[in-house]
Amino acid sequence: MHIESHNHPSAVEPFGGAATGVGGVIRDILSAGTRPIAILDGLRFGDIEKDPHARWLFKNAVSGIADYGNCLGIPTIGGEVEFDNCYANYALVDVAAIGFGKKDKLIKNRAIKGDLVVLIGGPTGRDGIGGSQFASDSLESENRSAVQIPDPFIEKLIIEAILEARDQKCIKAMKDLGGGGLSCAVSETADSLGVGIELDVNQIHTRESNMKPDEIMVSESQERMLIITDKKKLNTLKIICKKFRIQCSVIGKVKTDSLMQVKKGAKILAALPTKIVANAPLLDRPSAIPKYLNKLQKEPFLKTPTNFSNILLKMISSPNIANKRWVYGQYDHEVGIRTVIKPGNDASVLRLDNGKFLAAKIDGNPKHCYIDPRQGAIGCFEEACRNVVCTGATPIGMVDHLQFGNPEDPEIFWTFLESLKGITDFAKSFKIPCVGGKVSFYNETPKGPIKPTPLIGILGIIEKHPLRPLQISNDDVLVIVGQTKNELGGSEYIEYIHGLIGGRCPEVDFKASKQNMETILEVIRKDIVKCVHDCSKGGLAIAVSELCMINNIGCKISLEKIPSEKLQTDRLLFSESHSRYLVVVEKKNLKNVQNILSKKKVQYNVIGNFGGSKIIIERNSKKIANLRVDKARLKWMNSLEELVLHG
Repeated sequence: MHIESHNHPSAVEPFGGAATGVGGVIRDILSAGTRPIAILDGLRFGDIEKDPHARWLFKNAVSGIADYGNCLGIPTIGGEVEFDNCYANYALVDVAAIGFGKKDKLIKNRAIKGDLVVLIGGPTGRDGIGGSQFASDSLESENRSAVQIPDPFIEKLIIEAILEARDQKCIKAMKDLGGGGLSCAVSETADSLGVGIELDVNQIHTRESNMKPDEIMVSESQERMLIITDKKKLNTLKIICKKFRIQCSVIGKVKTDSLMQVKKGAKILAALPTKIVANAPLLDRPSAIPKYLNKLQKEPFLKTPTNFSNILLKMISSPNIANKRWVYGQYDHEVGIRTVIKPGNDASVLRLDNGKFLAAKIDGNPKHCYIDPRQGAIGCFEEACRNVVCTGATPIGMVDHLQFGNPEDPEIFWTFLESLKGITDFAKSFKIPCVGGKVSFYNETPKGPIKPTPLIGILGIIEKHPLRPLQISNDDVLVIVGQTKNELGGSEYIEYIHGLIGGRCPEVDFKASKQNMETILEVIRKDIVKCVHDCSKGGLAIAVSELCMINNIGCKISLEKIPSEKLQTDRLLFSESHSRYLVVVEKKNLKNVQNILSKKKVQYNVIGNFGGSKIIIERNSKKIANLRVDKARLKWMNSLEELVLHG
């Protein structure tokens, strides 16, 4: 699994920027010798309710991802979308990809003196020159020349050619050409293998005539792979490339001097130790606690609403909570026939060739991370784990993508360090290995930096079969696992309804989190629950409403039965406390479920029953909210699409 971003290019040219983001991460997966089997995307834009430019960026970035993934025949199985003013005139486009292969066919990366360096794929052009430098500055101008041009059809041919070359044992080492183009790919490959590489720019197939050597070396033209092969296998590799109609050029050879040498014919243009080129010096940057935090972490005064039915309806139709089918409906999420649980659920699930199943989810929450970077990052990690647990999967690995503003600002660098410490603490405590990731800095516009936006991707393994959500019926029982706390800080409710930023950010209790995860996995494996849904964005009120709207059924819940601190009604409804799960159980299985929950000593209670056509929320037998399911569902299903298409 790997994750990449294409933020600056997507903010300038969203279709091409987002599409090439998909292409880049797919080639990273391919570099290991595995077949890409799934894509997930994490998208962030400005306020699409008020900003037409944000709507344009959103619409075209989604189209770019859909176009590229669909052309490749790789399913986009999930992701997330969030809108916030901090992304005005900007876009965060994160793409994660999953590859699947056999251990004995993985590319181990090795080379000896005399091996040949081969460039395969699309020709090198002037598109994307300076792309990495462009992405490492505050976005103040629209440098379209730095945006690469995507060609998914060449990428599809490269995938098949690489996998056949792998099977024919033609590949000793391989790397995709991403940021920095050949200059980075060659230096990093040579450095990691402990060898030198000599290349001739005259041998590189180019799209345009009269390209200068420096343009050739730093061009970030897409759909290119660097391969090291030996002389015996070169002809086989050329035959495979010819079969798939992709260009193949021998551009250099492996040496033992640990130098990266660039030549033009016989003339030496550059000769540098690969260690210097590939390894940046460590910087000890200053950090300082942001001055704004003291003010933000104070609990703001909230006027208690008088009509919770209207509040709930407004929340349901807000861009961050509304159903995202307009997004994932554009993706072919079933191609490849592996997808057994599709987008729109807590996590998506893929069928593997060995009879097991793989669950995957990515999550982020910049609102929480802005108020408390460490707890916010931990919360993103735990939420992604909760989502895969809801399918019956045990988390086995994670990737992270840490996105921040200018690291030269001590306050921004402090938020980065805090997020990193939080992720480290959670990963070590839960023994979930970090198998990859990326850091993206300088995510700024003239208006200022983005909120800290760490994104966490989780893989979970299911040994037998996933929990496929069953249709909820009349008299099914709703059980909540976990405690609701006074943690409204950074919630959708406090920001979207009250227009306030601040408050107490939700914190993860590691012990309770582990207990709840293990308990939920046990009840799922015993086949005694219909479905499990996590409580996250929007809190309990939204999680219950989603169950009702998905299943077209009403529900009556009693707030006084919720395991919680003594809280006001709005805090019970909309707090985004972590480690909470909603479990739907048939009456006949309730006793069994309760026995397990009691034995595991988790906090839980039966809070309601399903039936009828209304979402009814009561407190001490007094109705707090009364909302028709069909009315709520109409808003939830259609509001995002109407907003994007009609403003």
